[in-house]
Amino acid sequence: MSNTNPSASTPSGSAAEANARVIDGTRLVRDRRLNNVKKNWSLFRSDIAAMLGAIVLVFFILIAIFAPLIAPASMLDVTQQLDVPRYAPPSLAHPLGTDDLGRELWVRILWGARVSILVGVAATVMSMVIGTVMGLAAGHFSGLFGAVVMRIIDFFIVLPSLLLAIVLSSVLERGVFTIVVAIGLTSWASTARIVRSQTLSVESRLYIERARILGAGHRHILFKHMLPAVMPLVLANTTLTVGSAIIAESTLSFLGLGDTSKESWGTILKNSMDISAATSGYWWYVLTPGIAIVLVVLAFTMVGRALEAIINPALRNR
Repeated sequence: MSNTNPSASTPSGSAAEANARVIDGTRLVRDRRLNNVKKNWSLFRSDIAAMLGAIVLVFFILIAIFAPLIAPASMLDVTQQLDVPRYAPPSLAHPLGTDDLGRELWVRILWGARVSILVGVAATVMSMVIGTVMGLAAGHFSGLFGAVVMRIIDFFIVLPSLLLAIVLSSVLERGVFTIVVAIGLTSWASTARIVRSQTLSVESRLYIERARILGAGHRHILFKHMLPAVMPLVLANTTLTVGSAIIAESTLSFLGLGDTSKESWGTILKNSMDISAATSGYWWYVLTPGIAIVLVVLAFTMVGRALEAIINPALRNR
C-alpha cells in the first residue's frame, strides 16, 4: 500500500504558479509599453509639422555625420582653392556661392553642422542633467536645504544666461568644450523650474505616501518614483532647448568667442561680418548660414512641441 503526501507537491505547484504570474505580469507591462509607443508614434506621425521637422533634423544630422565623405577636409584648405573665384554668387558651378577665400559655402555649411549640432546637443544634455537634479532636489526636499536650492535656481533665472555665457567663454580657454560648458551651465534654470513643478505634483500622489509609510528613503523615492515621472517632460523640453543652445553657440561664435579653428555656422556669420558682406552685396554669405540655423532651430521646435502635446493631453486637445 503506497503512501501519498498531497502536501509535498503543494510548494512546487505554488512556486510554478508564482513564476507564471511573474511572467504574465512582465509580459503585460511589456505589451503595455509597446502599445504606448505605438500610440505615441501614431500621434506624432499625424502631426504634419512634427514630421517635417523630423525630416529636416534627420537630413542635417546625416550631412553632419557624413560630411568628411561628402566634402573632404581638403576642400576647406585655402591653399588648394587658388583657382576658385572669390565672392562667386550661387550658380551651377558654385551652388551656394563662395566666400572671401574662395571656399565653397556648401562645404562650410556641411562641416559647420558638425560643430553647431554637436554643441547644441551636448550643451542641452548638460543643461538637462543639472536642471533635472536641481529641480528634483528643490521639489522633494523641504526645509533649509530645499529653500537654498530654490534660491540658487531663482538666481540663475534672473541672471541673463547669454551674458554669463559670454563671461565664461571670455575667461576660459577657447574651444568647443568651453562653449558647451558655458551654455550648459547657464541654461538649466528653466528646466529646473519645470521639473520642480512636476515633482511637487507627483509628491502629492498616494503611492509616494505609501512608499514613505513602508520605509522608503529619499534615494528610493527620487530614483524609483520621481525620476521616471518627470523624464517624459524633461525629454520633451530637451528638443526645445537644443534650438536655443544652437542659437547661443552661433551667437558666441559670431562674437568671436568660439573656436576659430573649427567650422561652425556662427563662425561663417562672423567671417561675413568681418568683410561687411551684407553691405557689400555678398548676400549669400550671410543668408546661407542664417537659413541653416533657422531651419534646424525651427525643426527642433516643431518636434519638441509635438512631443510636449503627446505627453500633455490638455495641449493635444487644444
